[in-house]
Amino acid sequence: MGAITFKCPNCGGALQFDSASQKVKCPYCGTEFEAEVFDSLDSELDIENTEDKLDWQKNNEVYTTEDEDASLRIFVCESCGGEIITDADTVATSCPYCGNPVVDKGNVKGMLKPDLIIPFKLDKKAAKDKYEQHLQGKKLLPPIFKDKNHIDEIKGVYVPYWVYDVDANANYNFRATTSHTWSDSSYYYTETSYYNVYRSGNISFNAIPVDASTKIAGDLTESLEPYDMKDAIPFKTAYLAGYMADRYNIDYEESEKRADERLIRSAEQAFTSTVRGYETVSKTAGNVSITDGIARYVLLPIWILNTTWNGQHYTFAMNGQTGKFVGDLPIDNGQSIKYFLLYTLIPAIIITAVLAFVMK
Repeated sequence: MGAITFKCPNCGGALQFDSASQKVKCPYCGTEFEAEVFDSLDSELDIENTEDKLDWQKNNEVYTTEDEDASLRIFVCESCGGEIITDADTVATSCPYCGNPVVDKGNVKGMLKPDLIIPFKLDKKAAKDKYEQHLQGKKLLPPIFKDKNHIDEIKGVYVPYWVYDVDANANYNFRATTSHTWSDSSYYYTETSYYNVYRSGNISFNAIPVDASTKIAGDLTESLEPYDMKDAIPFKTAYLAGYMADRYNIDYEESEKRADERLIRSAEQAFTSTVRGYETVSKTAGNVSITDGIARYVLLPIWILNTTWNGQHYTFAMNGQTGKFVGDLPIDNGQSIKYFLLYTLIPAIIITAVLAFVMK
């Protein structure tokens, strides 16, 4: 299928998409280009995509560019001639020898071409700064973690998602109560009233996101949500320059199950919030039926930071649009014991001693 490369037409340097200017920029000569300058690359893909999409619709199966058994792809860098080896899911990477950005043409072809993309809004420096902020105030953190040079790797990755626009009809029954309390000279009284509350209506959801890749843990990607889909724009390969990207390896039908779970939970919360004026509310029955929906294939920006501690691998992530940062931190056992003694055991001993003295 071949590869798409991004080289500066002025100096031949490797181009990168610049999140600050939202333009494709040459880090060597400083020339900036609008993403539309490279539309000819996407036009070639669109011509190839027409037949592929028709075949995909006819066969009703996910389009793949190679045999499912083919786990590796090999390209020759047009800039330096070096050999680039990627796995079958890689969409965008860079030459390990000269750094030239490369997009696997076959993985943005047919139904593998994303519908939308949210370009990176925040750069690598922002990810480093967020990482440092994440470490602040963590008293049980091993001291070496506070050294910013301990980061092993930072990479910007476009993660594949399916987003679903769904219309649904929902019906819920609730049991609700109110109570009234009074007293006389002899007794306290409580009167409890019980109500059956019914709610029914139509509800619409826009852009329910579901991670479409098995490469990054789903709980990590979900914790970076939400994304503002107002920033989603039609996909152009130029936005991938300088970043990594993967294609989906979970198809939209399989992802629907997760989207339905999120839809049902959100619908229940929305309808429950309309039952007001009661002291207690509990759902007794409910159902949601989908009346209409579409799925779109979107690439969303994430910064991934990797580090190690005592042989353990730790992954942190930042939403490349909003800056939301997540990741678990290790605990220094020595510090943990120190703070346990300082704030728990020693105060307990002092209190015990005081009580013993008072009771004498």
